[in-house]
Formats: sequence, C-alpha cells, structure tokens
Amino acid sequence: MTQENAQAGWSKEMAAEEHMRTYDGFVKGTKYGTIALTVLLILMAITLL
Repeated sequence: MTQENAQAGWSKEMAAEEHMRTYDGFVKGTKYGTIALTVLLILMAITLL
C-alpha cells in the first residue's frame, strides 16, 4: 500500500501512520507465527512418528 493511498480519506484526528505501523506489525507477526507453527508441526511429526 502506498503512502498516498493509505492517507486518502483519513481525517486529521485519525493517525494513519500509527495505523500503518500496527498493520505492518500484525502482518509480520502473522507471517512469523505461521512459519514457527509449521516448523513445530514438522519437528513433531518427525520425532513422534
């Protein structure tokens, strides 16, 4: 998402930059959490089967 698109329609009292940082953090957390869970499940399958 570009900065221009992100701030189109945002009013002054809405913190677009803070919202974008929160969104980026959520996406990163979801990505790394999914990777960690996948690795955990693969290791469990290897060791327990």
